[in-house]
Amino acid sequence: MSDIHLAGISKIYGKNGLRVLPLLAQGMSSREVLAATGCQVGLYDINLHIPAGEVFCMMGLSGSGKSTLVRHINRLIDPSCGSVHVGDLNVTALDAAGLREYRRRRVSMVFQHFGLLPHLTVQQNAEYALRVRGVPPPQQAEQAVYWLGEVGLGGYEQHYPDQLSGGMRQRVGLARALAADTDIVLMDEPFSALDPLIRQKLQQQVLDLQARLNKTIVFITHDIEEAMLMGSRIAMLNAGRLVQVGTPTELRHHPADDYVAEFMQSAR
Repeated sequence: MSDIHLAGISKIYGKNGLRVLPLLAQGMSSREVLAATGCQVGLYDINLHIPAGEVFCMMGLSGSGKSTLVRHINRLIDPSCGSVHVGDLNVTALDAAGLREYRRRRVSMVFQHFGLLPHLTVQQNAEYALRVRGVPPPQQAEQAVYWLGEVGLGGYEQHYPDQLSGGMRQRVGLARALAADTDIVLMDEPFSALDPLIRQKLQQQVLDLQARLNKTIVFITHDIEEAMLMGSRIAMLNAGRLVQVGTPTELRHHPADDYVAEFMQSAR
């Protein structure tokens, strides 16, 4: 298992984006920076430790930077400055070959919009990470069939994604991530497009599987009730800045500001 350290992560979009960092350090808001320089602040000076073996939630309103931040962990997005470490591995320092190997073996991702390959069967989608890794075909099939069964899709192996409901497609994505057998699983608002009852079933399924597997799961959501259900701890982001990190109880009883308090008041 691996913990995750994000140190001084900033992501600035625009020409010569690093020039705005001193403005942000002086207290200028992201909106003021955009008006003055034309640069968009995605993230600013994020320092975060995610312990191994827990479900860690990142949440905030749309545009808060949560999806941008999680994509730094697998380097789908490179930071403007700062570093990402997974255990002793400096992910931000990896070359192209090292990054491919890291993605193949250490980290997997479940996307909001399924991310399935439509021309592949359910089983072939679940096998995909293992195929890329070079695992022999019999082992690919064995692992894919097992995890499809674990997520309730036994018997659907030869179906295609367009033959499945949204909830079933998301289960394929989950099975693919679990079949990859990585220490870290990134989940970017995986259930937000699903009906409430299906969402509740999949939330519980992830928690039940986590009780057995003890992965490091980084779970992105904009739903405070989902965050409180899923997360051992929650990181609250607002306009690209980290506002507060704590357990659900800590955030409920000791919100750092009105932004956090408003979220907590909306939770049942």
